Amino acid sequence: MSRFFTAGDSSSESSSSDEEELYSEEETEQKSEKASSDEEEEGSDEDESSSSDDEGGKSGVSKFLRDAASSEGESSDSDTPKIVKSAKDKRLEELEGVIKLIENAEKINDWSSISTEFDKLNRQVTKITASDKAPKVYIKTVADLEDFMNETIAKQKVSTKKMNATNAKGLNAMKQKIKRNNKDFTTEIDKYREDKGDYMMSDEEEEAVPVERTKKPKAVYVEGIEGGDDEGFSTVGRGGKTLQYTPESIFKHLRSIVESRGKKNTDRAEQIRVMEKLLEVATTPYQRIRVLLTLMSTRFDLTTGSSTTFMSQEQWKLAEHEFGTLLEVLEDNRHMVVLENAEEWEDDDKPPQPAPGEKLRIPGSVVSIVERLDDELTRSLQHIDPHTAEYIERLRDEQALYTNIVRGLLYVEELKKDTKLDTPQESANRIVMRRVEHIYFKPSQVVNILEETAWKSIPSELDSKITPRGQAQDIASLVQTLCSYLFENSADIIRGRAYLCQVYFCALHDQYYRARDMLLMSHLQETIGNFDISTQILFNRTLVQVGLCAFRAGLVYESQNTLQEICGSGRQKELLAQGVMIQRYSQVTPEQERLERQRQLPFHMHINLELLECVYLTCSMLLEIPLLAQTGSSPDIKKRIISKTYRRLLEFHERQIFTGPPENTRDHVMQASRALAAGEWKKAAELINSIKIWELMAQPDKIKAMLSEQIQEEGLRTYLFTYAPFYDTLAVSTLASMFELPERKVAAVVSKMISHEELAAALDQVNSAIIFRKGVELSRLQSLALTLSDKASGLIEANERTLEQRTQGTANAFERQGGQGGRGGRGGRGGRGGTRGDRGGARTRGGQQFGGGALGGAIKA
Repeated sequence: MSRFFTAGDSSSESSSSDEEELYSEEETEQKSEKASSDEEEEGSDEDESSSSDDEGGKSGVSKFLRDAASSEGESSDSDTPKIVKSAKDKRLEELEGVIKLIENAEKINDWSSISTEFDKLNRQVTKITASDKAPKVYIKTVADLEDFMNETIAKQKVSTKKMNATNAKGLNAMKQKIKRNNKDFTTEIDKYREDKGDYMMSDEEEEAVPVERTKKPKAVYVEGIEGGDDEGFSTVGRGGKTLQYTPESIFKHLRSIVESRGKKNTDRAEQIRVMEKLLEVATTPYQRIRVLLTLMSTRFDLTTGSSTTFMSQEQWKLAEHEFGTLLEVLEDNRHMVVLENAEEWEDDDKPPQPAPGEKLRIPGSVVSIVERLDDELTRSLQHIDPHTAEYIERLRDEQALYTNIVRGLLYVEELKKDTKLDTPQESANRIVMRRVEHIYFKPSQVVNILEETAWKSIPSELDSKITPRGQAQDIASLVQTLCSYLFENSADIIRGRAYLCQVYFCALHDQYYRARDMLLMSHLQETIGNFDISTQILFNRTLVQVGLCAFRAGLVYESQNTLQEICGSGRQKELLAQGVMIQRYSQVTPEQERLERQRQLPFHMHINLELLECVYLTCSMLLEIPLLAQTGSSPDIKKRIISKTYRRLLEFHERQIFTGPPENTRDHVMQASRALAAGEWKKAAELINSIKIWELMAQPDKIKAMLSEQIQEEGLRTYLFTYAPFYDTLAVSTLASMFELPERKVAAVVSKMISHEELAAALDQVNSAIIFRKGVELSRLQSLALTLSDKASGLIEANERTLEQRTQGTANAFERQGGQGGRGGRGGRGGRGGTRGDRGGARTRGGQQFGGGALGGAIKA
């Protein structure tokens, strides 16, 4: 064949390093003479196809010649087979280059470079062995490298000179890598070590093999192979090889899955399907435990790094069922334990054999799986609309989760009984804390159902040392026992959270004094700022629950004082983690907003904010209205504000020209406040009792009766503060009939006001009357003058503080009694005013001063 035809033929073939190049032996010999010219023609193939019109004839001829060459090539195919030089050849050359670098690094004992190049070597071999066995040169390299490593370790043990840190780190890394890597090539390495010469010479790798180019089938039908489904199809892996899942191959599959975790383009759903098949073929308990641990971890990985924010209910239920299966296997096989501090078993061919009298330790964490199940359920409840049936359906899974928490606690208790296992106390603390967090905010009746259902699902031979089966009936003692266990065995955050949970539970069940004393004795209010945000949220929830408990007990002052910090801020949603408040000009980054949303509590844990506001405003009304009446009748008393939020709402309501009937809770309280201030206590009680939110509290009739009684008492106090200046004496019976209170109660209220010096009067017990003492009564003008003087003194103090800040402590230079005036510098107007002071008489040295006018003269006289 002529070179002209060869050139035409070569221009039709695309020459790249990744595609196969087919040349006949004769073409190769002819091309060796003019290789450079042929390469230029090959490189300019694309340019010729898009050239100008003057080269059009040439491209047409080459087209014709290409057809001729192809027809001649077809005839030559029938005579002589073509020799393949694929991209594999290039990879083999690269492989040899890396091997050369490893050999050079061995000469200078550079283990850091050996470790790096060994990783490259394995990556290249993976590409080559995708459809063929490993190259012999690779087998030779890893076998020699293992021998060299063993020699180095032996020399290092007897040598006095130690390796540097980098080399030692590289050697330790290679020790693990070679041990793990050479397991897959044990047979080939043994053949190589038996006779190195014969191994390398016999059955050499064929660089040129006659093949026919065929398309790879997408689906393979395999007949009579085990592992396929009923229709005869089976799973096909890389290279067209049929994958068979057998008990012997379980650990190799698991290792490949574990090593691919966290890598990109990993099909986790496919991995889950593989492990489900492995679980079916697993025969021993050890195999089942290993598969179950890896399977649950992979299910949890489905949500990491993906667009889904929470685990689907289907996957969660499968993971929960698998966790129950794992605990059953562990309970049936007491000689196997799952521990966090257990060492990984490296040999995939045979299971580990524990020493006589010891238990087989499997690396894993039962507590971490429980925590992850709990977190995933909470995350799904956060994202589901709480007003749909889906939320209720999802919430039913909490019973299964609580059962697994109790069962997991029993397993951890069993591990702690064996002192040889050295189980950390933290594991028990974590799972007990999860159990407490599922019951502290629920009423006793609900917790009782949870406990009974959980213990029915647990085998009767299992029992807890911390909380025995019989204790499940008494929920108060159950919470006390769990929290006491955490007080004794934990520290810092877990202990603080357990304390807050117990206080919350006591407040929820109307044990106000116990909850208050525990909260005060803990001193958590002083150190809560040092805790994490979730614990601070729990503290806020506990504080609110204690305030609501005080209100239910009729302790209005204590309730208002407790709720003031949370409700007075106007940020109840944010502080209780029941909603995200994004302000218009807030500097919140998307990351901060995401973290804030993750901290939100599920809807079934919420405290009703409308009820909370209603309780707070009602308590503020019962305290503020008598105080307003007292300060209004006695201007000399220093004004005191109990609730700024309530005062602001009341002022806004009073400024309204027209007020219609109350529409919401706030309107009811504001209109009741105005009625109470006017002495219409019956109307105030009616407005307060008509609020529908009281029906959400336990025993609403008792709450309404308590509120009516409180409104009667505060109405009496308000009446006495308002009209005391207009009475000389007042019969107790008159007040009792006005406010429908017993005379004994009226006398008690009046005596308390007299003892606290709130009322200038005396109680005549003989005649059952109140005798008012008349003090110095100020006129309207005098009251306004006193108010003006108070405001002026406040303004002077504010000016002095501002001056002190601006002059940075040098305000003494501007004293008014210095003779240099009040403006500084040259004395200003005050300095010059001193020279004219003799003529005016009214002006003194130091500038013009205010003499008080006519009122000032009258006072001086």
